[in-house]
Amino acid sequence: MIKFLKKFYLGIILVFLYIPIVVLIIQSFNAGKSRAKWEGFSFRWYGELFADASIMNALQVTLSIAVLAMIISTVLGTLAAIGIYSMKKRPQAMMMTLTNLPNTMPDIVTGISLMLLFIFTKVDRGYMTMLLAHITFDVPYVILSVMPKLKQMNKHCYEAALDLGATPTYALTHVIIPECKQGIITGAMLAFTLSLDDFTISYFTTSPLVQNLSTLIYSKARIGIEPTLNALSALMFVALLILLLIVNRRTAENK
Repeated sequence: MIKFLKKFYLGIILVFLYIPIVVLIIQSFNAGKSRAKWEGFSFRWYGELFADASIMNALQVTLSIAVLAMIISTVLGTLAAIGIYSMKKRPQAMMMTLTNLPNTMPDIVTGISLMLLFIFTKVDRGYMTMLLAHITFDVPYVILSVMPKLKQMNKHCYEAALDLGATPTYALTHVIIPECKQGIITGAMLAFTLSLDDFTISYFTTSPLVQNLSTLIYSKARIGIEPTLNALSALMFVALLILLLIVNRRTAENK
């Protein structure tokens, strides 16, 4: 009986979470504008979605920032993880605590803090500030993805490579990096996924002239929900779902 109640409770939660998304996806194929009446199956709103210049510009900004943030944060996060791994026990624990702190902090706190930093330094908010903000919150996730693979690595591999005549750079690129490759790939995919759907931090660190998809949807929704937004949200949900499934599978393989 208890086992049944647990499954029933979980089922109810999943229904409340995903029924609105299912309705949104169904409505994206509604031929009419009315959300209360089904007027036939159609790809009309998907066609209008790709013909909308503002949405296409926001998509370009979203993808370019996600790709750049993924590449830069992966490089910085991997090097940071290697540096933390080489520390002694107490400094390493301190650095890992500082690394975990941004992940537990609400996004609105990070977003407002970065906004105040840009205002204080008199940096005009736009594409570059949004990119820097995305790199900032992506790096800790890359570190946390790479660290488990480093801990699984034999500590003496790097020293053995040096003893055999390898330079530090060669040992880094041919010994350490291959050993933690799976963690690096997982961290990169996680960084891309997080950057792709971020709203709060993007909202506080950009200007109205430079918008990604999440901020554009917010600004359009304040005027009124257009059927094209249903199509856009459906595509974003499917894309993020696929990426998260891949990330979760790779994370499970790394354990």
